[in-house]
Amino acid sequence: MYTLLTILIVIAAVLLVLLVLVQNSKGGGLAAGFSSSNQVLGVRKTTDFLEKATWSLIAFIIVLSIAAGGIHSQEPANAGDSEIQRQYQEAQQSVPGAVNPGFGEIPEQENPAQ
Repeated sequence: MYTLLTILIVIAAVLLVLLVLVQNSKGGGLAAGFSSSNQVLGVRKTTDFLEKATWSLIAFIIVLSIAAGGIHSQEPANAGDSEIQRQYQEAQQSVPGAVNPGFGEIPEQENPAQ
């Protein structure tokens, strides 16, 4: 689920970048090419659409980011361990008092959350 939210955030961010690039900094942008303001997608309607789409994508990214943060914080603490740490812990359990060659004994990591 976390991966899906991350992919959606990236897609929304790319769309947001494209939307911002389409807009002109002085308010013309895509709408600058239209000469008549009473067309269905005339100057005013195009800028309104681009502005609403920009704010909608920003809100969408914020909501997805909060949801991804909530989902990620609910994962178990050991889920973030690296593969190397997992293999080291398995080796320590199978051979108690094992020594890391060349470096001496590896100290146990302290967990500040305990």
